[in-house]
Amino acid sequence: QLQLVESGGDLVQSGGSLRLSCAASGFTLADYAIGWFRQAPGKEREGISCNSNDDNSTYYEAAVSGRFTISRDNAKNTVYLQMNGLKPEDTAVYYCTAGPIFGAGAQAMCISLGPYLTLWGQGTLVTVSS
Repeated sequence: QLQLVESGGDLVQSGGSLRLSCAASGFTLADYAIGWFRQAPGKEREGISCNSNDDNSTYYEAAVSGRFTISRDNAKNTVYLQMNGLKPEDTAVYYCTAGPIFGAGAQAMCISLGPYLTLWGQGTLVTVSS
């Protein structure tokens, strides 16, 4: 069974840091593109960071660029999102996803391919207090 399980969400003060983890099972994460999306209350889900295994491209949405870092540990079959300098507007449920993007690139994965990705984790809640 293909599965992604996120962890690491928490309540943190503004300016703090968190590291989200996403453990994959049933498949080899190194064979697929990976991404982190988030959905804030009353807003649509948005792709904030993606990494393509095809060309090793990485994309960050402007609001998180310079503060968040996506990485993968293939030996542990796990994806991470290191989040520094957290702001109240980062409050959201964070989801990881993985899948084939057929050379589309990390930016395309985050901006336009979300509706076509079929494997998602259950989400982990990040709350940033001011």
